[in-house]
Amino acid sequence: MSADVAVSLAVLAGIVVLSDVTRRLLARALADTGLSEYVVELVSTFQLCCCTHELKLLSEVGGIEPGLALTFTYLASVVHGLTFSGAIGNPSGALERAYHAKLSGSRALRRIACQFAAAAAARAAVPRLWGVGLSRLHARHKLFGFRCTSPIHAPLHEAAAVELACAFAVQTVITHTQSVQEKFRVHAVAAVITTAVYAGGSVTGAVFNPALAFSTQFPCSGHSFLEYCVVYWLGPLLGMMSSVLLFDKLVPALSTKPSPLHLPTESKKKA
Repeated sequence: MSADVAVSLAVLAGIVVLSDVTRRLLARALADTGLSEYVVELVSTFQLCCCTHELKLLSEVGGIEPGLALTFTYLASVVHGLTFSGAIGNPSGALERAYHAKLSGSRALRRIACQFAAAAAARAAVPRLWGVGLSRLHARHKLFGFRCTSPIHAPLHEAAAVELACAFAVQTVITHTQSVQEKFRVHAVAAVITTAVYAGGSVTGAVFNPALAFSTQFPCSGHSFLEYCVVYWLGPLLGMMSSVLLFDKLVPALSTKPSPLHLPTESKKKA
């Protein structure tokens, strides 16, 4: 393992540990105020964005092997799932919970505001961390002004369709593993996330999270803010909605439709 990879892994571990300690302390301190869920959301999304920035740097600038990058993606997804303490970390997920009345509309909007605030904070904080020059990779990235280029390598409608498909797959597995124990569920979700990254990463970076994309992809040159909104906001939102409507409305409607082979007795006599 190269020194750059070792340093990045240490940075990732440090981010997770510091985030977890901060999350626990603030949640305990604000337990009686009704603000703990928003603090947990803020810290957890910050953790997610910071870790993704570091993994993105390793993959795009560090040039690590694709298999190793996917392994890190899987492990990071498992760690996030086990440490989030009820946070969602994704605006699409907050809207899905509001639709299913698991969250009120106002609480969902406040959580989304926390997610984007954390995404903006991570976007500002990570370059400062890289600026310290903990590794040659960090120092090289600083030398080039922390530049990044758009990961979109397809027409906008195709890129949006990729983000839609990734969000659809992840939302579907989240929906259908609700009854599974959390320690097993996180692995199922992480496996689907890793598969989505493998399938769509070369086209859009496979982010399928509007807040995370705002932190990691929107600062990159190559496309306009509106174009990024279409791909990274509209695509995942439509993917989540498609999954919810399919399994909440369409599948139940088709499964309850009476079969012509089981007509009522009176209908058979008339026939």
